[in-house]
Formats: sequence, structure tokens, C-alpha cells
Amino acid sequence: MTVTPHLASDSAACCWIPLFALRSELARRPEIASLPVALVAPDTARTPRVWQVAPLARRAGVKPGMTVSQAIGLCPALKLCEPDPVHYDEQFARLVAALVTVSPVVEPVELGRAYVGTDGLEGLYGEPEKIVEAIQMRNVECGMRIFSEGSFASPDSHLHSALRIPHSALRVGWGIGKFVSWVAATRAKPGEAVIVPVGGEAKFLASQPLAVLPLDPDTHRRLLQLGIKTLGALVALPEEAVVSQFGSAGRRLWRLAAGLVTEPVVGRVVPEPIVAALTFFTPVGERDLLAHALDKLVDRALGDPRRSGWRVQVVRVHAELEHGASWLVAATLKDPSATREHIAAPLKTQLERSPPAGAVERLVVEFTAFAPGTAELQLFARDAGAAARAGRRRALQSAAREIALRIRRPMLYHVIEVQPWSRLPERRYALIDYEP
Repeated sequence: MTVTPHLASDSAACCWIPLFALRSELARRPEIASLPVALVAPDTARTPRVWQVAPLARRAGVKPGMTVSQAIGLCPALKLCEPDPVHYDEQFARLVAALVTVSPVVEPVELGRAYVGTDGLEGLYGEPEKIVEAIQMRNVECGMRIFSEGSFASPDSHLHSALRIPHSALRVGWGIGKFVSWVAATRAKPGEAVIVPVGGEAKFLASQPLAVLPLDPDTHRRLLQLGIKTLGALVALPEEAVVSQFGSAGRRLWRLAAGLVTEPVVGRVVPEPIVAALTFFTPVGERDLLAHALDKLVDRALGDPRRSGWRVQVVRVHAELEHGASWLVAATLKDPSATREHIAAPLKTQLERSPPAGAVERLVVEFTAFAPGTAELQLFARDAGAAARAGRRRALQSAAREIALRIRRPMLYHVIEVQPWSRLPERRYALIDYEP
């Protein structure tokens, strides 16, 4: 594992698919596309709330953030779908992978939205219009066409983009800086792009509504009370007057609205994650057993030789549940750590606050980001014992690959003790994938 410097780009293309999770769900379940559909929020197990809402349900009055009982009261025919965050994450990873084939500078922001740095791409593709066309065409080639606007439309509807990519939900905005490109993407029609020419940022932003700014509700309300409804009306005020009313946040808002802030796209090389998985003989719903399994998996991931000399900064846990659902939580450690207690603590907290909605069949822990360890850790990672262990592990990896090739599927597992007090043998032990 090596440290790679970050890449940055001032010119940006914002790629955005609204209601990404819901579109993903409808793409694999087309039989419900004509119904009023809503997704249940994945982190509100105690008071289930609506997360994303299809247009048919929205026209019936259902809005994101409502409790499930309120939503059903407004729309008795509402079709509620349990979330599958692991599936949505995999679909978004496909989008990011497609973008990386166009530019090495890609910055994912949230599910369904990512920025692409376009500095230097002119030599490959030409003008911004050609760069945008390359982004859209590459996503179609990589299978992102499944997120079709047809999922939300009547069978007779027929949408075409300016670039002749039918039924595409991808919206693209191009401009200087992330904010300008994001606002441009929100103005684009499905399957089309809005390009803001260099030097035309202020003119383009002037007519945009206040909602495109990162406003908190109180600031938004105060600005509306002052009669300010567009970015142009905000910029018409003296900058210092806005600062006197809203402080340093007001200065940033004013400068964003004026097109004076150019936030570059920061691309990061994604490290190869360290993964540990556990398959249960029978689905498990007890939180104590799941917490115990988390400890075991964190221990196993910490023992991976690739982690030698590195501390864990970001950890994710996802679970495959009964009936095809899934559960996903992630934690970023304020102080990167190499101890099980510090890494597992935030995961157990989230397990208590928003447990899986069903019994768990498979549990997976991933370390996805790392920070350098101390000099002593780096020194000990290079000793002769570590070199010998690495050699034995390479031999085991070669043997495991050969077995997998011959049998056509992985067949090697560890048997570990997870619930020694149980009277049932299948509860006392569990299979964990063997990855030498």
C-alpha cells in the first residue's frame, strides 16, 4: 500500500442521476414501475420514514421524511420498498468506474452525484461539448442505461437527449468549479447537458433560485423575508452588508452566488479495501451475536498483512438479509486506529441505533481508507518474520486460486467460534471465507 498524491482540476463536469436509489430499485423490479412507489429510509428502523418518492406517489401528497403511517394515510395504494443500500452502492460504483475511464480525476459526493475533472481532456476529446458527449456515451456503454426515465414515465412517453442517448436519466453540467457545474446539472433535462462558458458564470448564476445554495433553513427563511429569491438579487446587495447579517457563512454564500468561488474537483486514488466476511449457517437477528461477529471480523481484517504499518480511517459494514434486502453502515474514525475496540465501537453504536431490518445471512467488514502508522509500526512491518509470513501467504494464495479455478467457485472456509454457549452446533460455529 502506497501513498498517492491527490489530483485536482478546476474545470468540472457534474454527473447527476436524481432519485438514484429508487431508479435502481425500479430497474430491477419493472413490474412496480407503474405503481405509486416509495423507498423506506435505511436508517430509521425505530420510526420508519419515507426516503425517496416516485412521481405518482408525490402527486398523491407523499413527501420524503414523512413517517410511513402518514404516507399510507395520504396514499393507501402506496407501494413501500425496503432499502437495499448494498445494491445501490454497487450501482453507483459502476457509474464512478465509467467516469474514471474518461478522466482520472473523479470525486464522488453522494449517491447518484459525482464530479469529473476535465482539465487537460481537451487534447483527447476537444471542446467541452465533446467531453460531455464522451461522458454520456461511456456511461451508456458501461450499462448505466438501466436507469431509464421510462421507469417513471408512461409507456407512450419517448424522451431523447440532444446527444441521441434515448431513455437516459443522467444529467450533466459543465463549468468552472464544482458549484457552477452542479447548478448546471440541476438545470439540465434528463439525458441532456448544460454547459456554462468560461467567463459566463455570473450571468448564468444570476437567474438561479436561492435553493441551489447550501443554505440552512433559517438563513433561507431570512433571505426570503428580505425579498431575495434569486442569486442575482443576493449579489445585488453589497458583500459587506450580507456579511454583517450572516457572518462568514454569508460571505461564502455571496461569493458562490457571484461565481467567484472555484472549488476544484479533488480526485483520490481508491485503495484496495481489506475485506473480511462471515456466512452464518442460519440467519441471525440477535444483536449480541452480530456485535460478537463484528469483533471477529475486525480482528481478522486487522491481521491482513497489507494493513501492516497502517491505521484504519474508514470502515464499512454491510449485511445480506433474508428475502434479498441488505443493510449498510459506515464510520470515519476521527483518530485513525489499529485496535479492534476503537474501530468496532462506532459500528456497534450504529447497530444499536438502526439495526438490520431482518435476519442476517452474511456479514462483511471492509477497511476502505487508511492513514500512515507510526515510525515504529513501519519499522516492524519490514522485519524478517513479516517477510517470511508474506512468503507463506503468497504460496497459500496461489494454492487457493488453483483450487477455485478447478472447482469453479471458492470452497475454502475457516470454522470459527461465535456463540460457544449455544446448545445447537450450528449456532456455536460459523463459516468465514478463507482468504490467505
